[in-house]
Amino acid sequence: MTKDFEGLLSKVNECETKKLAVAVAQDRPVLEAVKIAKERKIADAILVGDEDQIRAIGAEIGMNMDDYKIIDEKDVVEASLKAVKLVHDGEADMYMKGILPTGTFLKSVLNKEVGLRTGKPLSHVCVFEIPGIDRLLFLTDVAFMPYPTLEEKKCMIEYTVDVAKACGVDNPKVAVLAALETVNEKMPCTVDAAELSRMQEAGEIKDCIVEGPLSMDIALYREAAEEKGALSRKVAGDADILVFPDIHAGNLVYKTMVHMVPCKNGNILTGTQAPVILTSRSDSVEVKINSIALAAVVAEQMKKNK
Repeated sequence: MTKDFEGLLSKVNECETKKLAVAVAQDRPVLEAVKIAKERKIADAILVGDEDQIRAIGAEIGMNMDDYKIIDEKDVVEASLKAVKLVHDGEADMYMKGILPTGTFLKSVLNKEVGLRTGKPLSHVCVFEIPGIDRLLFLTDVAFMPYPTLEEKKCMIEYTVDVAKACGVDNPKVAVLAALETVNEKMPCTVDAAELSRMQEAGEIKDCIVEGPLSMDIALYREAAEEKGALSRKVAGDADILVFPDIHAGNLVYKTMVHMVPCKNGNILTGTQAPVILTSRSDSVEVKINSIALAAVVAEQMKKNK
């Protein structure tokens, strides 16, 4: 089992080198991440965007531009469509956002002709390496799906289980989070959590163990579970995957960890035909590299599944 991002990067090196298509690539942090990803043999890249700007930034950061295919397209919308088409057509394995509006990027992902839509909902999966926790944690959804329905939560679990398995976690333990550990009809998320647990037990959700509703302390720490008399819960203290009731809970936890804890993270968009790297402008180069590595191992797993 991969326990940290160094382990994940080692796992990437066991795979065939993947190819990354970058939409509107004339962005310094993105190109820095692309450069390091190539140096570490995580992925090669096809850069789509304003070629003059891409080459100028590349020269500033010491990129050997002869190592990259560049497709010159100065129009942002057209650049995104040309980049996503490379993945759609199998010329690249992963799709990454450069310096363009998120809405424009997502429209290219969902484009009926050249995009990566599957007909299923999209969801965001974030992977964290946190001091004091002896494994990677997989969080969903902290950035994309605002108020997921029961069926959407089922999809979120299935997507995240696939990501965890790609990272070497067999039969991951899933905690469906709430503010308390019992079902309360006045708190619909607790009702959903119990139903998701039942669905897993009935075989409707496979390749994982699902437990809910659970508070986060019981999900992550056996001491808390023991204090609350909850050690009998299936994932008490051992959760690999944390499923949040809505985007507010997920995003607040995400931002708290990113800004207050010395942790590492990477993230991808799931529910697509290929991994999609949707990082924020504020994300560090390290987060972008980790996200490329995560997408690479998921792309390898998707290739094996096919």
